[in-house]
Amino acid sequence: MRARFLRDSILLMLSCGTILLPAFAQQKPRARDLGVPFDGAPGPLNAITDVQGIEVGHSTIISGEGKLVAGKGPVRTGVTAILPRGKRPDSFVFAGWFSLNGNGEMTGTTWVEESGFLEGPVMITNTHSVGVVRDAVISWRVKKAPADQTGYWWSLPVVAETYDGFLNDVNGFHVKEQHAWEAIDTAKPGPVTEGSVGGGTGMVCNGFKGGIGTASRLLDTKLGGYTVGVLVQCNYGRRAQLRVAGVPVGREISEDVPYSQLNAPQRDEAGSIIIVIATDAPLLPHQLKRLARRAAMGLARNGSIAGNGSGDIFIAFSTANPGAAEEEKGPVNLSMLPNEKMNPLFEATIQATEEAIINAMVAAETMTGADNHKVIALPHNRLRDVLKKYNRLAK
Repeated sequence: MRARFLRDSILLMLSCGTILLPAFAQQKPRARDLGVPFDGAPGPLNAITDVQGIEVGHSTIISGEGKLVAGKGPVRTGVTAILPRGKRPDSFVFAGWFSLNGNGEMTGTTWVEESGFLEGPVMITNTHSVGVVRDAVISWRVKKAPADQTGYWWSLPVVAETYDGFLNDVNGFHVKEQHAWEAIDTAKPGPVTEGSVGGGTGMVCNGFKGGIGTASRLLDTKLGGYTVGVLVQCNYGRRAQLRVAGVPVGREISEDVPYSQLNAPQRDEAGSIIIVIATDAPLLPHQLKRLARRAAMGLARNGSIAGNGSGDIFIAFSTANPGAAEEEKGPVNLSMLPNEKMNPLFEATIQATEEAIINAMVAAETMTGADNHKVIALPHNRLRDVLKKYNRLAK
């Protein structure tokens, strides 16, 4: 009922201009609720926020309808923020990143590679709003925190993107500083709103409506009891490539395919996906890069080929070793999981990535945007029918 009320309210207010939507707790069915079978044991929330200390926030911008007029809309876009240690603007975590295919952007990664640290939030938005979001994170840090030990407010924020120009006036530059601030300031622990929200508002995935999705895995206590959480912004793939739980769902659900998503041989894959992996396992930067690479295998389970036009960029961080970047302490003692103990974390990352993508598609709703382009949501009943046909329906 709450989701229906929110949707009806949006339709009522569209004529009044831009709408900024708060990140309500998840109320929609998720992939497991529909009987999609997944391996592994999820955490209590089955979300990246199962890793203690992580907060997620969204700023969703929806306005206008009809013909695209650059600078005026329609607008279907936003910003998503993932805060590894909450709203501490000078928080550091060990991190590593990986580009499966680099037709995309994730700022700040050269310093992540060099230093081994991620400082502050990971932000996700649309392709042409990376700059304003990056600058907004710097201004947020200046506003919220003192200068560093050298006397400077110095920051190289991590901001990633996927392209929403089919549904959104991407060249209208509708994302502003306040939207990035809103995503950060409204971030919270607990359930994460999924689907067409935040940076994922205008995204398309495998010819269906895409967006934000999340999932987690909890390792057995014999394996350390660690948690792995994943959040994705999915905007990749063609309809015929989509597989769910090993089933060729995209080929089975071929109706209502918009022209831009037709699977003719001459139409290359031109979307992207950003994957954020978090864990409380004590991993060092080189190990986190190894973890980030494994997200590619979860992506492949759902049918992606990481096409030439796709920006498939992943970042992984660990909330362990909280004092590792405190300069005044001098040498610090670190905890590190041996490489030989990482296999369960690899498996958890693959499983959570696979599920987070399907959660994004299940949560997303049919959307009409610029030039009346329409992208349908993955139909829940049809999904269940196809899984049942292949004897893969869990319930």
